[in-house]
Amino acid sequence: MNSQRSLIGFIVAGAIALLIAIAGFYWFFAKSPANLIASTSEPGAAIFVSKLSPAMVSLLTNPDRLQALEREEELSKLKTSLFAKSGIDYKQDVQPWLGNEITLAITTLDIDRDSENGQQPGYLLALATKQPEKSREFVELLFSKRALSGATLAVEQYKGVKLITDNSQPEKDLLSGAVVGEGFVLFANDPKVLKDAINNVQAPDLNLTSSPEYQKATKELPKGGLAVAFLNLPVVAKWQGLELSEQLYNSEIISLALNPKGLVAETTFLTSSEILTPSAPLSKPVGALQYVPASAGLAISGSNLSNLADSDLAKLWRQATATIYGSGEDVVSRLAKPLVDVQKRWGINLPEDIFSWIQGEYAIALLPKQDETTPHWIFVVEKSESVEPGIARLDAIASSNGLSINPLTIDQQKISAWTELTTATKKNDAKEGASFSIETKVRGLHTNLGNYEIFTSDLETMNEILTIKDNSLIDNPNFQDSIATIPLPNQGYIYLDWTKSQNLLERQVPILKLAEVLGKPFFDNLRSLTVSSYGTDTRSLKGGVFFQLKNS
Repeated sequence: MNSQRSLIGFIVAGAIALLIAIAGFYWFFAKSPANLIASTSEPGAAIFVSKLSPAMVSLLTNPDRLQALEREEELSKLKTSLFAKSGIDYKQDVQPWLGNEITLAITTLDIDRDSENGQQPGYLLALATKQPEKSREFVELLFSKRALSGATLAVEQYKGVKLITDNSQPEKDLLSGAVVGEGFVLFANDPKVLKDAINNVQAPDLNLTSSPEYQKATKELPKGGLAVAFLNLPVVAKWQGLELSEQLYNSEIISLALNPKGLVAETTFLTSSEILTPSAPLSKPVGALQYVPASAGLAISGSNLSNLADSDLAKLWRQATATIYGSGEDVVSRLAKPLVDVQKRWGINLPEDIFSWIQGEYAIALLPKQDETTPHWIFVVEKSESVEPGIARLDAIASSNGLSINPLTIDQQKISAWTELTTATKKNDAKEGASFSIETKVRGLHTNLGNYEIFTSDLETMNEILTIKDNSLIDNPNFQDSIATIPLPNQGYIYLDWTKSQNLLERQVPILKLAEVLGKPFFDNLRSLTVSSYGTDTRSLKGGVFFQLKNS
């Protein structure tokens, strides 16, 4: 179990380091990101990886082109830490031969396939070489230095490849290495992993490139991506010890690329079933966003929530959160806590009592307020035949919970408010005793503007919407830059302003603080991120995340 945890940490740290490195290069060369384009979209090391591998991640450019991070010393630490115990000098011993690919893969869930002695995953590191002889000298040097430090080495020939293994302390620091052909230097945590890698090359039907899922996934990769990751989702779930009740998607491929405005992560989920999208794709941003203030920290927009629960997007969310967390409930309740609180306070079910009658455009937004732990919320719905009876249903629920429906007017705009009467006690002097006053608390409001019905949590937020003028989110240049990178048509946007939401998210998702520590240079320069799904293939779900950085 400990070895599995350490490997998970290794993969996570590697992925974060990869993201940091690419982002760091962008900050330094922001005016000319085209300078960093991978020569290929697909990792060549996939020929060493089994088609049953849970995960593979590749950097498709030489790390020396990411020198921007030298000012933060992060890249230097990453380079030196790989060889610190062996006295290897990166600049002298590695840099001369290192090529344009570094691939890390989890090759198997259990190296010896014996469940009785515990699970020991195998992992493989493949480094592209541009000078095979130099790289052979490096491998010899690496293991000779370990031998001088007291290690016991084992050398063997396997199918024409020389394998060197330090097996002096297999439970702590076992390492096996080889140079295969003219293209790659391989390292693994067990010689069995290297032998399997060689077998995968010599029997092509065993390796990842022969997998129909992988072949289809790589066709979705954009040109010039700097990094790519491939996940075999059923095996990943098994790796985590999970048996998913619902598993629609079989694999996922992710690519990272730069554009003049930021960093783009594009992903495709593949399935053998027909995809059911939650709504027809949108050819432009929804009009409901014109009523969301630019001060919003989180905004979600799209159309037709009535069939959301049965859509494949919802099934993906349930599969992904169950794989990562074991259950989707905790992460949902944390990220959408204000809406969850509304459900509890009113005794409503969002999918049944609200989402079911929203067939047109919608926008949901959270507005973090300084010195307030709970953000204000906005819900904008396009008018349709089902909206009026839907509001009547909410009024009935409010009344059953002891709330009153009262008319208000703000700047000549008629508003309906759900209010609650409470008593407040004020102590007077001893002779007069205590006095009581009645206070009215607003629990929610709604009004009609143009072709939309607008719901808010409080009067302050409603007033901000009524006086929004040209200060809406859709008019915000940062938002416009973010959605400009997302292809049209699409299913709408999830927009997160990191600078405004950071404190709120840290309170709701404590583990985020750890990610920020590991990825400090990236998070320090992150301005916002935007998520969307798009594509027309009926057997894949395609989407992307755009990370806008502060100097873009």
